[in-house]
Amino acid sequence: MILGAGTLAQATFSAVSVGLPALAPALRSHYRLSLAETGVVLGAIGIGQLPTLLPWGLLADRIGERLVIALGLAGAGGAIAAAAATQRYATLVVLLIAGGALGASVNAASGRAVMGWFGADERGLALGIRQTAIPIGGAAAAATLPWLASAGGTRLAFVVLGCTCAAGGLIAGALMREPPLRATAGLGDLTRPARDPRMWLLAGGSALYLTAQMAVTTFVVLFLHEHRGLSSHAAAGVLAGINVLAIGARIGAGRWSDRVRARLRPLRLVGVGLTVGTAIVAALVDAPLAVLVPALVVAGVLGLSWNGLSFTAAAEAAGTRSSGAAIGFQQTMLGVLIAAVPPAFAALVVATSWRVAFALAAVGPALGVLALRRVPEPSLLGGRTRGTAAIPPAAR
Repeated sequence: MILGAGTLAQATFSAVSVGLPALAPALRSHYRLSLAETGVVLGAIGIGQLPTLLPWGLLADRIGERLVIALGLAGAGGAIAAAAATQRYATLVVLLIAGGALGASVNAASGRAVMGWFGADERGLALGIRQTAIPIGGAAAAATLPWLASAGGTRLAFVVLGCTCAAGGLIAGALMREPPLRATAGLGDLTRPARDPRMWLLAGGSALYLTAQMAVTTFVVLFLHEHRGLSSHAAAGVLAGINVLAIGARIGAGRWSDRVRARLRPLRLVGVGLTVGTAIVAALVDAPLAVLVPALVVAGVLGLSWNGLSFTAAAEAAGTRSSGAAIGFQQTMLGVLIAAVPPAFAALVVATSWRVAFALAAVGPALGVLALRRVPEPSLLGGRTRGTAAIPPAAR
């Protein structure tokens, strides 16, 4: 139950943070945006998350996940719904930033709940399942937002997204529970992730994967619609397919890491695949769609498959007392790239071409793999507090 509630809560916010690109053609038309301005709009949720991820993680360590997620998602829902009434680009960006700042609570907190309820031999799979919330929300949004925009414009789409976030907050408040014998974080525990060189390498190396992930998943709809001439609905269908396949990829990656009792080795191998996959997309930008679309899907699925491994490694390296702070720190480092990549990628496309932009995006995960080679594998014993009894599966 705990795992299901956290996954559902995350999915409601992911419908905005991951699914918004499906609305990009409608947003560009309604607000008369340039490609560069569209990049800022698509990056606004990430910009809002950046300064609040670590504070939300610290707060979760102090007062628990349930209240943090419920309050954050309720506020995010209000901000996103308010975006329905906007007519100006600047106002839209401000409200999306506010929604991202409040919705960041679910990113930093719900992974911490998994750390408290699951042991080391099942934590990779549990966080993999929990991380499926992101492609679940993205797939649902990609499948529905173009139709909502056709029926009622961007106004209807934002109202539905806002109400969905608020509902996620209510579900989290009603169903999530604190793990038994939850350790209380002291000040040293809260600041330890930021003082640990391993955390900087782990978070920084993982963050570099986002140059490729964001390039593909954030811009696939605009690229296929504007550069290759697909309808907005068909292009969004490709994004939905990427997210559907990524659900299985995240679960598989988590189970894989449990079986080999390692997080970083699978993470590095995924990075190699992501580098190659994105480079192939760059080479095929003008190839027949029958060749290009599968390449985009493979690169997109690889780009969405690794996050659970990275978060599990960060939380295990920090231990239960600081897992919320560690995940918040990790998310903050990722947030820098989440906020920066969409505007930078769009500007790069305008200045050069789609081919050059995708090729440069492929460099990020290659550098990330090199950074992660310097990080020792965290102990899988650093999760549940010593002496905590096994938790019955039904309670989770």
